[in-house]
Amino acid sequence: METNRTRPGELPGERSRHRARRLRTTLLALTAAGGLLLTGCSAGGGSDNSSNSDTSNRTGLPAPAPAVTSGGDNSSEQDGEQTGTPADKIAPSPDYLSTFALDVDTASYGYARRVLADGGRPDPSTIRPEEFVNSFRQDYDRPDGNGFTVTVDGARTDSPNWSLVRVGLATRTADSTDERPPAALTFVIDVSGSMSETGRLDLAKKSLDEMTDRLRDDDSVALVTFSDEAETVLPMTRLDGHRGQVHDAIDDLETQSSTNLGAGVKTGYATAAEGLREGATNRVVLISDGLANTGDTSADSILERIADERRDHGITLFGVGVGSDYGDALMEKLADKGDGHTAYVSDDADARKVFVDQLPQNIDLTARDAKAQVAFDPETVAQFRLVGYEDRKVADDDFRDDNVDGGEIGPGHTVTALYAVRTRPGADGHLATASVRWLDPNTRAPHEESGQLETDALHDSLSSAPNTFQVTAVAAYFADTLRSPEDDSGTLPGNPGLGQLATRAHTLAKKTEDKDVRQLAEAIDEARRTN
Repeated sequence: METNRTRPGELPGERSRHRARRLRTTLLALTAAGGLLLTGCSAGGGSDNSSNSDTSNRTGLPAPAPAVTSGGDNSSEQDGEQTGTPADKIAPSPDYLSTFALDVDTASYGYARRVLADGGRPDPSTIRPEEFVNSFRQDYDRPDGNGFTVTVDGARTDSPNWSLVRVGLATRTADSTDERPPAALTFVIDVSGSMSETGRLDLAKKSLDEMTDRLRDDDSVALVTFSDEAETVLPMTRLDGHRGQVHDAIDDLETQSSTNLGAGVKTGYATAAEGLREGATNRVVLISDGLANTGDTSADSILERIADERRDHGITLFGVGVGSDYGDALMEKLADKGDGHTAYVSDDADARKVFVDQLPQNIDLTARDAKAQVAFDPETVAQFRLVGYEDRKVADDDFRDDNVDGGEIGPGHTVTALYAVRTRPGADGHLATASVRWLDPNTRAPHEESGQLETDALHDSLSSAPNTFQVTAVAAYFADTLRSPEDDSGTLPGNPGLGQLATRAHTLAKKTEDKDVRQLAEAIDEARRTN
């Protein structure tokens, strides 16, 4: 990608504006030439959203938006205004593109709630803001088939010229259990000594028993345990007529000694590959506290040993974390490298949500290697920052390289990305274009959808934005504050601090009557008590 550097004597941003105008002219010509190939549709969110579909790789279609690269670190001095946010708190963007692999993990938020409920304060290194944001239901429009809808909206914050911009992606609703493909699930269960703590193995066993009763007769289950060594205690078994056998194997699970997680994952994938079912969703479900202390403890080398099964058979990994002392970093990296995601369960309600509601219904995949790219308009945007997704960043040039790994997303999911965006004083017009690219889970044909946002579609304040947007903002600000324990106002523009966040969260809980939002308010209350 060509870079745009300011020449000596040239005002910052001047050359980027010139190139933007020149590229816009070129893109208009390309768009006109390809007009017969493209169709537009609305994607909701209160903004003028449009979409396009790309069913071939490297088709030559224009980029999601002008791929103008310019210094995102445009200081307030050049615009003659004060941002109200110290410059060192917002990392400068090297260009006007932001690209990342999609992620629906929620473990960071679940674990933070557990630590706060126990009277502690989560380690800042375990706080991943995107997992806080993605822990809440959204009301985005959904597509009829595989793929995504794209919703882009935003609201101005109390910090001058700073707004929060939300990019929302949604898959189709989950089919009923009668309509989805059959599942072949290999459960890899940690039975090390640390799992004897109340709320670990006993919670896992109870959840697996209940889930076994909810799965269909044509689903299959295998059980692998690991401690010092790994053992396949139940090979891949069709549930029809064998539920009692599965329940017996679950009931016999007992804790032992050390945690050889590497052996467990290796044996789990070997068992999954041996019991592979064509036309079914083949998945390894790892249930552990992530505290590996024996054998191979490196996520990279663990997954390198099972790379063939992961690549050749499309077996994805779903990590379920348990326990008050939890190896978050290892579990999160395993899920990322294993084309899957993580969740954390601390009580019966969490376990029921993950194992009974989500896993059986969302076994299917609607998109493989899904990536998002947001292009900000240099005419209106001075600076931006993606909130979270540090571990999921993708090179801008790799957005349309379908050999580059993305996220695996199933039905019933939404993915939300939040940006802090500083607009130029008096800016008016196009603000951003958000695009998502994915491979069809069956044919692996590539597709794209896009949505746009104009400055006049920004809500005047957070309080005037929809309730779901406000919940997203509160969750992001909460994560921001937990990441910055020395500063109650965090680093994101407009962060009001824990006191006002608690008030907003309780108000939203009453408005939405959503128990998840009520739990967010309670978690903020607990953080205030430990502050």
